[in-house]
Amino acid sequence: MREELPRRFPDTTFSFLPADIVSQILNFGAPAPIDLQLRGPNLSANFEHANKLLAQIRRVPGVADARIQQSRGSPVFNVDVDRTRAQTIGMTVRDVTNSMVVSLAGSSQVAPTYWLNPENGISYPIVMQAPQHRIDSLSALRNLPLTGQSGTSSQVLASVADIKRVTGNAVVSHYNIQPVVQIYATTQGRDLGGVADDIRRIVADAAKDAPRGTQVVLQGQVQTMNSAFRGLLFGLLGAIVLIYLLIVVNFQSWSDPLVIISALPAALAGIVWMLFASYTELSVPALTGAIMCMGVATANSVLVISFARERLAETGDPLTAAIEAGFIRFRPVLMTALAMMIGMAPMALGLGEGGEQNAPLGRAVVGGLAFATVATLVFVPVVFSIVHRQRRGGAVPVPPASGASHAA
Repeated sequence: MREELPRRFPDTTFSFLPADIVSQILNFGAPAPIDLQLRGPNLSANFEHANKLLAQIRRVPGVADARIQQSRGSPVFNVDVDRTRAQTIGMTVRDVTNSMVVSLAGSSQVAPTYWLNPENGISYPIVMQAPQHRIDSLSALRNLPLTGQSGTSSQVLASVADIKRVTGNAVVSHYNIQPVVQIYATTQGRDLGGVADDIRRIVADAAKDAPRGTQVVLQGQVQTMNSAFRGLLFGLLGAIVLIYLLIVVNFQSWSDPLVIISALPAALAGIVWMLFASYTELSVPALTGAIMCMGVATANSVLVISFARERLAETGDPLTAAIEAGFIRFRPVLMTALAMMIGMAPMALGLGEGGEQNAPLGRAVVGGLAFATVATLVFVPVVFSIVHRQRRGGAVPVPPASGASHAA
């Protein structure tokens, strides 16, 4: 539909506003997720630069409904009040303006009036306005009656003002007092981050041609997405650091907690692989699932290493302790991981109404736990044996021969 309408109506601009409340909130009330703003004092030069950027943005894959929000071709009437003539007949510009507002837009904006119904006690607004069919031409507008506050005789608009047909801005936007030209665009069939990167490259390439004093800023849902990603990535890194410090306090060691979190890189690799294999974009639910996966993967590693420490204290052999921990803790680790993965399977498949919104969370957890479980049962015991062998100076006790006891 979006591709067919511009071809059938080439001189018309189409836009589909967000219908759901979630998109409207994420856009902060804007009609599109991509809001490219040109802020500067030279409005005419900004419009020319915006048209050049718009032509390039429309060629970006995944961009739909790209248009300039402001329009400079709106037909308007320019009413130029002659203050000298108005003062001669005892009127001010305010009197002329109020008379025009009452006749054209109603008296509710100038002098709101209400009537209280004594029967039901409800107040009803009373609006006075000239009938629309009475002001349907330029000559009728010139003969618009004016009323002053000083009790002067009624005059017509043409006696104090000159009316001309001109073109002006249909939408006037400002940011920090400066006029703004906005380019709105929507994504279709492509992620918002990829489209935003292409638009940033276009803006950077055209920066040398931008008018002097003009700032080109990318706003909208892109800014919200970047801030959310920065917060979640910081939360993921903070979760790993806090987990490590907590295990250090409980294990009273710096090396064993490092061995425990050595399974987390495998979990991150599993998350990336699952998102890539399922053609799922990196999103807020996916990062939330990554944070959840860090906790479960760490818990499984704690099971293995805690048992390996106990066996190391009894046998004194790091390799034997690591092998026994891997075999003995195989079932608890596998049961914990499978329970979490099976529970997340319906969410990962996106089943149910609206299930595709939380599908990235389930896929991140399933992929991360699949890789983290293998690393916990294979890689973590190996690292444990290497670390403790180096701490003992490389000396590994050799088991006695089979006939040594008989010889003794």
